Amino acid sequence: MSAIKNVEYGLEKIFYGAQDFLPLLGTDYVELYVGNAKQAAHFYKTAFGFQSLAYAGLETGVRDKASYVLSQDKIRLVLTTPLTSSSAINQHLAKHGDGVKVIALWVEDATKSFEETTKRGARPFMEPTKEADEFGEVIRSGIYTYGETVHVFVERKNYKGTFLPGYKPWKSDYNPTDVGLKFIDHMVGNVGWGEMNQWVKWYEDVMGFVNFLSFDDKQIHTEYSALMSKVMSNGNGRIKFPINEPAEGKKKSQIEEYLDFYEGAGVQHIAVATDDIIKTVTTLRARGIEFLGAPPRTYYEEIPARLGEHMKMMHEDISVLEALGILVDADEDGYLLQIFTRPVEDRPTLFFEIIQRMGAKGFGAGNFKALFESIEREQERRGTL
Repeated sequence: MSAIKNVEYGLEKIFYGAQDFLPLLGTDYVELYVGNAKQAAHFYKTAFGFQSLAYAGLETGVRDKASYVLSQDKIRLVLTTPLTSSSAINQHLAKHGDGVKVIALWVEDATKSFEETTKRGARPFMEPTKEADEFGEVIRSGIYTYGETVHVFVERKNYKGTFLPGYKPWKSDYNPTDVGLKFIDHMVGNVGWGEMNQWVKWYEDVMGFVNFLSFDDKQIHTEYSALMSKVMSNGNGRIKFPINEPAEGKKKSQIEEYLDFYEGAGVQHIAVATDDIIKTVTTLRARGIEFLGAPPRTYYEEIPARLGEHMKMMHEDISVLEALGILVDADEDGYLLQIFTRPVEDRPTLFFEIIQRMGAKGFGAGNFKALFESIEREQERRGTL
């Protein structure tokens, strides 16, 4: 079973009794700044099975950037690239490379969300702004979180358009079939040495989140490296943000490597849910997505003992999981299956997790050692361990 430390009151009270002055309905979209949005969109369509949804750029009257919106079930990705050398987006790309800039959260009232968070200490990114077209109006506002990452609050109850005002439907003859991705399960941020508790407190004080899982360097370590992590959740449990910081080890941890190449704090990975991880991963592999190397056979031989009573409900063939490199873990509520891609660009920063939950509410603590050993093998190949 996973070694999980819960806060003093139970998960049920956390999810339903948290101070919810900032009600969040879900993840609205995730915006990535990228060097070439047109080519990046082709990659996410071809490899990850996203579909064309909307576009804003020169053809729609936008002069400084181009944005392509992709969707798959409840997931929306926005890929944005600058059109001028003086753009602040270019400066962001020069420092950080391709990566997540905006985690947009769906709210009933974007103005109130901005007021509630800024009066609690959030640094403003975007004042409440009304955007309108023939399909209605959207109100957006935003605040900074760790590094240069921002949360944008999106109020769209009075809007019937495809995405946002200023965007036009993106029609394309090329829309590969999806791979079964459903929604964003969680998003993980990496912060610098000694900064994790600072950001935990920020999410508690500014956004009313609670810390419902904690992992220290005694739980998350290998022979060479270690890290610490705390998982933050909003009041209804729909939004979950684990926050990682490095810990002392014999060699450079994956978090240190991220901070070196991203040049600061930022989003490490996006975890996306599927109802059939075997089918999803099989399809992704066939489309060229590369995953971290599988753990040794002994890992799979030990699955029945680690899952205990949950083996009775498990219907996946362990030999198939082994062949695909899919990891398995369990907690008191059930089990989960997960796998991690290699970084999706040349800097060893952003990657994706594919996860299927079969009742489990944890984050695969029982897989940490196997996962981080796989990452360390990748670091060794890159010469950054």
